[in-house]
Amino acid sequence: QVQLVESGGGLVQAGGSLRLSCEASGRTSGSYAMGWFRQAPGKEREFVARITWAGGSTYYADSMKGRFTISRDNAKNTVYLQMNSLNPEDTAVYYCAAPRSGYGGRSPRDYDYWGQGTQVTVSS
Repeated sequence: QVQLVESGGGLVQAGGSLRLSCEASGRTSGSYAMGWFRQAPGKEREFVARITWAGGSTYYADSMKGRFTISRDNAKNTVYLQMNSLNPEDTAVYYCAAPRSGYGGRSPRDYDYWGQGTQVTVSS
């Protein structure tokens, strides 16, 4: 059973930065990537970024490019999301996710395992 544990959320002023972490345990051999999503109150869960374990290929939602950076540490089974130039519209619960197999995509339906989420609040 895959378990994902996020950390690093908090309250930050607009223009500030945060780094989220997601530690994965029990990763299946056929699962090749990890993703980050976010969900603001009253909104659907939104794709943020994805990274492959081997090679570290990255893929971002257009609105995150240039501000957010996803990275991974294979030795620690940990994926990170560095978020810069935050604005109040980035306020949401951020989730990491893993597919049971394959690479996953932009849809939450592509992922089978989810962390508990970490709250990010950006004040104006």
